[in-house]
Amino acid sequence: AADRGGEGLCNLGYRDAVITLAALFTYPVKSCRGTEHRGVLLEEAGLAHDREWMFATPGGRFLTQREEPRLARVDAVVQHGKLTLSADGAGQLCVPLDFSGPPGEVTVWRDRVNAFDQGDEPAAWISALLGRDARLVRIDPAARRRCDPAWTADAEAHSRFSDGYPLLVVARASLDDLNSRLPAPLPMDRFRPNLVLDGLPAYGEDELGDLVAGPVRLRRVKACTRCRITTTNQATAEVEGDEPLRTLKAYRWDAALRGVKFGQNLVVVEGAGTLLRAGAELHPGPSVSP
Repeated sequence: AADRGGEGLCNLGYRDAVITLAALFTYPVKSCRGTEHRGVLLEEAGLAHDREWMFATPGGRFLTQREEPRLARVDAVVQHGKLTLSADGAGQLCVPLDFSGPPGEVTVWRDRVNAFDQGDEPAAWISALLGRDARLVRIDPAARRRCDPAWTADAEAHSRFSDGYPLLVVARASLDDLNSRLPAPLPMDRFRPNLVLDGLPAYGEDELGDLVAGPVRLRRVKACTRCRITTTNQATAEVEGDEPLRTLKAYRWDAALRGVKFGQNLVVVEGAGTLLRAGAELHPGPSVSP
C-alpha cells in the first residue's frame, strides 16, 4: 500500500510551517555529477532535463556508480542548446540537444524504455573513460515510464531515467543529524537530492503529505532506500568504506523496505510548466486526489 502519511506534519503542529526550498539540483546524465540551479522548470517527469540521458552497455542496460564509480568524475551540464560532458583528464564533449540518433529500447531496472542513441563520438568518449564499451542514450520524449502504482496510488506519475520516481527531497536538518553521528561529516551530494529543504526538523520529510507552492503540488510517495553510491566520494570517485550506510543501519533501517532510508521520493501532482526557484516557500498539506 502507498506510504501516504497525509496529515503527518500537520498533526505534529507544522500545518502553518514555512518550508524553504534551499537548493535545487538536476542530474542530466544518470549517475553523473549534478548541477545546482537558481531556478528550473518543473515538468511532469520531474525537473527539466533531469536524468534525461544515461550511459548504457552496448546491449542497452543502464550503468550507474554502483558498478562504475568513475561516473562521479563526469560533469554533465545542459546549456546553450547542448549537453556538455567533461571529466578531468578526458577533456570536454558537446552533444547538441537537437541530435536524435537511432531509436532503440534500453533497460532501467525492470523497465524497458524507448531511447535514442547519441552517436559514436560520446560512446568513444565514455568508453575511454570507463575502460569498457558504453553508449550515451537519451530518453524518447514521448516515453512515459510509469512510477510504481503500488506507491503512487491515484497519482499517475512517471519519470525518465531516475531509479523510480521523478523527485528526491532531503531536509538539511536530516543531514545535520546524520553528520552528528558519523566519524566525519559528509556533504549533501552523497545523497543526490533534487530538492533540499530548510524549515523542517530532522527527518521531517518523512512526515510530508503534499508540498504546495502556488500552482505546484508535489506528493511524498515512498522513502528512498540508500545504496552503496552513498559511500562514493562525488568529488574524487573514490569508494570510502561503508559510511554512511553503517551508521544509517543503526537507526534508519526499514524492515518493510529492507533497507536504510534517507530522504523521500516525490511525484508531481500539479504545476508542470512552473519555474521552481531556490528560496521559494513551500507549505505542507494533506494529500488530496488530483
